Amino acid sequence: SFDWNDGLFDVTWSENNEHVLITSSGDGSLQIWDTAKTKGPLQVYKEHTQEAYSVDWSQTRGEQLVVSGSWDQTAKLWDPAVGKSLCTFKGHEGVIYSTIWSPHIPGCFASASGDQTLRVWDVKAPGVKLVIPAHHAEILSCDWCKYDENLLVTGAVDCSLKGWDLRNVRQPVFVLLGHTYAIRRVKFSPFHATLLASCSYDFTVRFWDFSKPNPLLETVEHHTEFTCGLDLSLHNRGQV
Repeated sequence: SFDWNDGLFDVTWSENNEHVLITSSGDGSLQIWDTAKTKGPLQVYKEHTQEAYSVDWSQTRGEQLVVSGSWDQTAKLWDPAVGKSLCTFKGHEGVIYSTIWSPHIPGCFASASGDQTLRVWDVKAPGVKLVIPAHHAEILSCDWCKYDENLLVTGAVDCSLKGWDLRNVRQPVFVLLGHTYAIRRVKFSPFHATLLASCSYDFTVRFWDFSKPNPLLETVEHHTEFTCGLDLSLHNRGQV
């Protein structure tokens, strides 16, 4: 286990070294850890001026890029081999809760914010590529479909999940209702194109298939407190 002197909000594994991971912290810093060298962080990046709430390592081949999102309303681009950020992305008018790389398009990531928008960015071009006013509430989470490069999902304080096709963002392609408090994290399945999982401050984890007339597949009520995070195994189809 690793210790840091502030809260840790997110973690992402290296895509090129199975022992390396990065955490993001309440003091605005990112920490690189090596499970083979447990003496403390390999490196600490301290540039965000408020909580670093999200961090994600790109999964597309040929690039070693990390993106972080912060309550200082900026996202930052990092190369773990370089001691400082490569670029800062400004535009959100509220805190950033989630920054997620596209699994398909190199150099492309999405961000979800308290300003009620989902935004898509291209690291090769300054400025935001697309702004989607996705909810009339703070958006706490977003994720990309693993089988469709144009499809994203958002989860918000209004208890809804919405699917967005980047080619036509006037209307969501699906809306999933059932949670009774804010949705904290949403993830698409790595194995099924229309399956996703969400967790919420209503203590539940829910599984959905947005292609079905009754999309809510299952509600899991095992937790007795806020359910703040979840992920789906890449190796075992049934494991969350």
